[in-house]
Order: sequence, then C-alpha cells, then structure tokens
Amino acid sequence: MSLASPTRPLVYAHRGGAALRPENTLAAFDHGLSLGADGLELDVHLSRDGVVVVHHDPTLERTTGGRGNLSAVAADELARLDAGHWFRPASAGPGTATAEFPFRGLGLGVPRLREVLARYPGVPLIIELKVNDPELARRAIDDIRLERAVDNVSFGSFGWQVLRAAREYEPRIPTGAAREEVRWALYRSWVRWPLGTPAYREFQVPERAGATTIISPRFIAHAHAAGLPVKIWTVNEADDVRRLIGWGADAIISDRPDVAVQAVRSSALEKVGVQARGESGPEG
Repeated sequence: MSLASPTRPLVYAHRGGAALRPENTLAAFDHGLSLGADGLELDVHLSRDGVVVVHHDPTLERTTGGRGNLSAVAADELARLDAGHWFRPASAGPGTATAEFPFRGLGLGVPRLREVLARYPGVPLIIELKVNDPELARRAIDDIRLERAVDNVSFGSFGWQVLRAAREYEPRIPTGAAREEVRWALYRSWVRWPLGTPAYREFQVPERAGATTIISPRFIAHAHAAGLPVKIWTVNEADDVRRLIGWGADAIISDRPDVAVQAVRSSALEKVGVQARGESGPEG
C-alpha cells in the first residue's frame, strides 16, 4: 500500500461518516463519498449463518431496532433490521421523535460485505475485522476475491490472530498493525530502532490510546522510514486534521468527512501557495 498521493493525504469516511448518517449503512457510505471522501472505513462480523456483514458492535441495540448478539442472527434477518433506528445527526436538537430520528423506517438494514464491495468498485476500503477469529478473515477474503476487490482494500484489527490469518490466506491484501504490534513499533520509535520489514504494511491508529500518545512527528517519520503509511482515526476537528497532515499523516479517518475533506483541501492549497511563493522568490 503506497503512501499518500503526491498532492494530498487521503480522507476515509469512518463507518461512512458516523456523525452524519447511520453508521455502516449504504446511506452513510453513499453520503460520505458524495462529500468528497476518497475511501470508506467499515467494520465486519460474521452472522449466524456465516455471512460477513457490516456492523460495528457485537450487539444490535445501540444502532438498530434489534436486540441481542449479532452473531445469533442470520444475514437475511439483519438486512431487515432498522439500522437507522437510533441515529441522530450531529446537528440534531431536541424535538419530536421524527425530528430526532430522521432515518427510522427508511429500510436501512445491516448490509453484507459483498453488497458494499459490489456497490463501490475501485473505492479504497479499510475493513476492520471486529472479532479475533481466523474464520472471519478467511470469509471476508473470499468475498473480496469474488468481487475482485483485492487491490482496493486493507484490513485492520486489534487482534493479532485474525490479522495473521488474513496475511497467510491472502498476502496481497495489506493489513494494519495489531495492538501489540503498534505498541512495539511505538517503543522502537522512541529509541530510534528501525522497524525492519514487519508483517503489517501500514498503521491505522488513533492519536492517543488512553494515556499513551501514539502519533507524533517522530512516530510518523519512523513509519515512513520503513515505507509504512500512517492512517489516523478518528479525527473530526479541522484544526486537528491540519495539524496531523502537517506532521505527515498519510490519511485521515473521520466521522465528519465534510470537515476533513475541506481541511485537507485547504491545507493542500496553502502548501501549493507556499511552494509557489518560494519558487518565485521575494518581491523587489
């Protein structure tokens, strides 16, 4: 997986843009891309019948009208759930139930991964494997191969087992670093030990994890020295976007792709302007 484009870092709509549309739904993915996001970040689980479906939580209550464990429900049933049931837009205020939950009853179910892959051919995707189970990796890769999307996706996960299975089953698909791999990479950056040639091929990390700061100019430079892009989640404020890309971030993963896209574009224009002024030299 290459580093950022020559002109600017990439923007991924996190769960499609979770502050703007019901997360991990086709409505969110459509909207995130319509705002100018370069790619999508999404989460996957296995349904009861072994289908890879797009959903964040192991349970259904937070985002859908359903209840219980997702893994106990078949894919067809998940598709019929109301995945917009509890969603309130970031700007929603108090009011009637209809105003507060404008996406209820619109037919937004839990989609299959294959449905998403078929709908967005060629779009860069970060697919987070939410369960540390090798079977999830293998079934997701089977779907990706069937949709001929191997060149467009990368995997992320906190779990090492599922990422190891993905790396073995389909070496062409890059993976991010697992939690412990990030920890060791951070330690190495502190003492300036080279990363060498790790099994992971990019970082998908937050700026901070608890009390630990991961992202710094030093960490990004250390990753780049090993040829590894750094994709940072979840960045929703324009000032943070500009600061992180000033440090060299290769991609921003955001719940607010509207904010992130504009911040990245304005930073790119500012950089071009600075370069042009430098090339033309001082006036006089």
